[in-house]
Amino acid sequence: MRISIPHIPPDILAASASNPPLLSTLTVAAQRVADFLDSGNVAVLTGAGVSVDSGIRAYRGKDGRYMNPNYKPIFYSDLVEDSPRGFSFRQRYWCRSYLGYPPIAKARPNPTHYALSAFMHSGHISRLVTQNVDGLHHKARPSYWTDKYAASKILELHGTLHTVHCRRGHLTRRDLFQNKLSIANPRWKAFMDEVEVSGQRLRTNPDGDVELENASWDDFVIPDCEDCSKEGTPDPVLKPSVIFFGESVPAVVKERSFEHVEACDRLLIIGTTTATYSAFRLLKHAIELRKPVMLLNVGPTRADSLIGKGVEKVEWHSGEVLHTAARAMLGPRISEDRELQRLLTSGIVTPIDGTFDDHAPRAGS
Repeated sequence: MRISIPHIPPDILAASASNPPLLSTLTVAAQRVADFLDSGNVAVLTGAGVSVDSGIRAYRGKDGRYMNPNYKPIFYSDLVEDSPRGFSFRQRYWCRSYLGYPPIAKARPNPTHYALSAFMHSGHISRLVTQNVDGLHHKARPSYWTDKYAASKILELHGTLHTVHCRRGHLTRRDLFQNKLSIANPRWKAFMDEVEVSGQRLRTNPDGDVELENASWDDFVIPDCEDCSKEGTPDPVLKPSVIFFGESVPAVVKERSFEHVEACDRLLIIGTTTATYSAFRLLKHAIELRKPVMLLNVGPTRADSLIGKGVEKVEWHSGEVLHTAARAMLGPRISEDRELQRLLTSGIVTPIDGTFDDHAPRAGS
């Protein structure tokens, strides 16, 4: 079976290049979004673009790795293959993920995350589906939400980087697994400490994978699942709780994503090209149900061919638009509601560093 990386169709990219955004002011863009949200019961679908202001690079944005046709990620079948070849793929993945996870773990929600939570608190947004695996929507949730309630409102379509599991389903917190990797790989731990002290940054992708050119990870040690070892049946195949290319979204998650679209009156899509079919099919489902859809995204998307056919598009920075829309819509309520005040004054913008360090251990070093 041939598996390819989803891309934006070339004709859409060409059309986008020759047709600049039509909106001229932030006020106009914010008013369109406010009008869309005003009736309430809106479901939101977010993608990697929402986390760019948290310092996490988007795959298909400017200079994104998936815009390079030669980029080759690790596929699910490679990662779990029970063979020397599969072991080599796991070494590559876990070495790079070991180095790339700390920036994801330290990332903080930006104004877009908090503005969306403000609209959830106000009742305008009823549920949120995210393709992101960084957990930032949960970090930005209203302060009074319990974990159980948050899980009913925020659906992580492609899973989360913050847990790891084996083939038998034993779950481990990622921070605990990181500690095990550090103990098992002192040379790589020293390298990571050196990078952190120097202030340089590795190029980290949104799934926690870092770019290492010509590095050798043949000596990288991956601990077996601790629970399986205690049961006398060691399992060396562990993976983060994210959906890899070639791996299916669990049926229960897919069903919930469709239910969220079916339960809403409108669908707002933010910061995603919808190139991945698990996202695009939610847009298609909303159109089939005759629910209005709005795209809030800078740059081309797979759905641009549907503009005017049940889909409208606003090309503007999401943080600016959502905050401006919130203040226009919620007005006096903001001064009376401390939670709204907190949410609409929270969020840190972390620029993406354009300089990267690549003195990772080489073969024989």
